[in-house]
Amino acid sequence: MLDQVVSPTRPAKPIFPDAATLPEMFMKRAERSADALAFKVKEGGNWQEMTWQAFYDQAASLATWFMDHGLVAGDKITVVGSTRPEWCVSDFGGLLAGAVTVGAYPTLTPEQLAYILDHSDSRFAIVEDFEQLQKIIDEKSKLPKLEKVILWNTKGQEEELAALDWVVPLQDALKTKANKKRIEERVTEVQASATAIIVYTSGTTGPPKGAMISHDNIATVLSHPAIMDFDEDDITLSFLPMAHVAERVLAFYGRINYGTATAYATSIPAVLEEVKEVRPTIFGSVPRIFEKAYARIQGEVGKASPGKQKVFRWAESTGHAVVERWQRGEDIPFLLGLQYKLADRMVFSKLRGVFGGRVKFFITGAAPIPKQILQFFWAAGFPIYEVYGMTEATVVSHANKPGQVRLGSVGKNLPFVEEKLAEDGEILVRGKTVFQGYYKSEEATKETVDDEGWLHTGDIGKRDADGYLYIVDRKKHIIITAGGKNLTPANIENEIKTQDPMISQVHAHGDRRAFVTAMVTISPMEAIEYAKERGLTTDEGAIERMKRALMENPLAQPEGLLELMKKVTAEDALKKRIAKAIRAGNEKLSRVEQVKRVFILERELSLDEDEITPTLKAKRKNIEKKFASQFDRLYEDAAFGIVVMDQ
Repeated sequence: MLDQVVSPTRPAKPIFPDAATLPEMFMKRAERSADALAFKVKEGGNWQEMTWQAFYDQAASLATWFMDHGLVAGDKITVVGSTRPEWCVSDFGGLLAGAVTVGAYPTLTPEQLAYILDHSDSRFAIVEDFEQLQKIIDEKSKLPKLEKVILWNTKGQEEELAALDWVVPLQDALKTKANKKRIEERVTEVQASATAIIVYTSGTTGPPKGAMISHDNIATVLSHPAIMDFDEDDITLSFLPMAHVAERVLAFYGRINYGTATAYATSIPAVLEEVKEVRPTIFGSVPRIFEKAYARIQGEVGKASPGKQKVFRWAESTGHAVVERWQRGEDIPFLLGLQYKLADRMVFSKLRGVFGGRVKFFITGAAPIPKQILQFFWAAGFPIYEVYGMTEATVVSHANKPGQVRLGSVGKNLPFVEEKLAEDGEILVRGKTVFQGYYKSEEATKETVDDEGWLHTGDIGKRDADGYLYIVDRKKHIIITAGGKNLTPANIENEIKTQDPMISQVHAHGDRRAFVTAMVTISPMEAIEYAKERGLTTDEGAIERMKRALMENPLAQPEGLLELMKKVTAEDALKKRIAKAIRAGNEKLSRVEQVKRVFILERELSLDEDEITPTLKAKRKNIEKKFASQFDRLYEDAAFGIVVMDQ
């Protein structure tokens, strides 16, 4: 009744396994589907279309330009920009020339981008606009290996660009006559075992690592029968960052493999509006989009009349009852089935218009969706299939799929990977999709893939009796936002802590959340000085006694300190000071890392409360558990905490 397999009327025919590499796959797709729609993009308020042949022609022109400028097989090209056709042309312009392409997020700071460019040994970079180019200009002296930068959008910057002979407008590069004979020769030189792309992923400590993924890794994933069946007329809406391996491999390369078209959203905020224009048949997303849609629906219901609210809540309850029975494998009673059909006609059918009304299935991953939201959408006729994987396993290793769905789980392991749980519950996977290793980091590779070929995911999992896998926790403490971005808490915390001596500890929070928040503690010694300057205490004897005790033992809790700390942390001036410090720290962080809201703890973290180690290191798991309600309030209660910047 809910999980119905939809058979395509015109089954799409994949290229893999008839191709060995990505450029070969692309060439075959252009030949097979030359006049079919590859993608469309909104310009000037109208959707402009491009065929597979036109897409290939542009990429071939760029590939020829690269070869004319000395690119040899295996050279690295870094692409920085939003999810647009230009990103795709840039990617395959490099791949057709035999290059290894590297994706970088446009939200990176100049220092972070420079690190990736230098570490990857990129000879060429392709960037979206002058904002991204300026980052390279700022760090150019540290990038001796970078020879040329191609710029997508040059409008309004012609004068500045005239002085930069190493910058080339994309439109100029695309004027190069494609030398298809040279391209074909170059493509035949590319081995399936060669690295195709490098994806930089954050670790728990230190700089990001470059995961090398081969053509064969990708071919193994894409050669497997699809989790769902595709139709030649299917269309998707693309908006997730191309630097993310899921959008790059499963979505982009997957579309080329199957010949399905896509429309590029003008921005993520525009997704829920443009989805109604595009009316996609397949929709892949991170959980945040579904959470936003759910919040919007619930918000609109809250504004409705009492009568309409009552009807909606009845339909919602009926839907949940049906979903729960389906998940238990029970038949739907006749009366409940009739009620559900009525609820669908009165309520759910109208909701499906939120996503255009044509979506056959939804795919999501990167972070869990709250089960309550999953149940709601399934009840409303939105089949959302959660999948699981990691960059180092070429995106996907587990999936729910039609006929095999367990809400809250990530499904079962796919046939091309083996899976087992280590003694501590860590999920281990092995197979042809395990990556080649981290670029220029053999030691880090050995820490991730053991001698028997098992990839250690860093995730703790459990299985139910039917073999469905559930993600329990992160073995390490990387934050994965609801948008699917991996963040390193220590980087965030360190940038903020250095902004003001008043700040003692920062605990960044945001796993599975829409944005990053934090808990801040105040240095007791600085708090004493602050209280004295502000006239919050005039007892000189008590001040000296507390300072002396803290100098002897930083973990001391002298009499009167807690009361003084409460006064200090309640001061509006102190809150403004902390907010200013966090904003200063945010300037050194990429946008997705920036802390949006914060609460100040009235005291310092305590050794006695098992919140810190004797060496003053915060115990992340204990803090997350102990202050869970406060973190929840930062997302739910607008009056709680401090708003540092807009979400």
